[in-house]
Amino acid sequence: MRIISKKKLEEFIAQDGHSDSRVALGRWYQIVSEAKWSNFSDMRVDFPNADYVGNQHYVFNIKGNKYRLVVVVMFTPGLVYIRWIGTHADYDKVNCSTL
Repeated sequence: MRIISKKKLEEFIAQDGHSDSRVALGRWYQIVSEAKWSNFSDMRVDFPNADYVGNQHYVFNIKGNKYRLVVVVMFTPGLVYIRWIGTHADYDKVNCSTL
């Protein structure tokens, strides 16, 4: 899968208090960039806890669910758009299907 944009991950990691997400987000990035998903079932093989929240938006638990990562996945062209990343508490305040 082609991931757009890694810069959002790097900016999040650089923020105060989020450096502990570096390894987990790096691993997520590596797995997704090597994946060849054709549907949600394929994604769940790599990430059993991933959730579909509507409108092509998917949520990943990062670092034991301390952080949440919201992406748009377009399976046919093989694209993953990073839409939002934040703490679990911040996630509860957003409507992730419209990000």
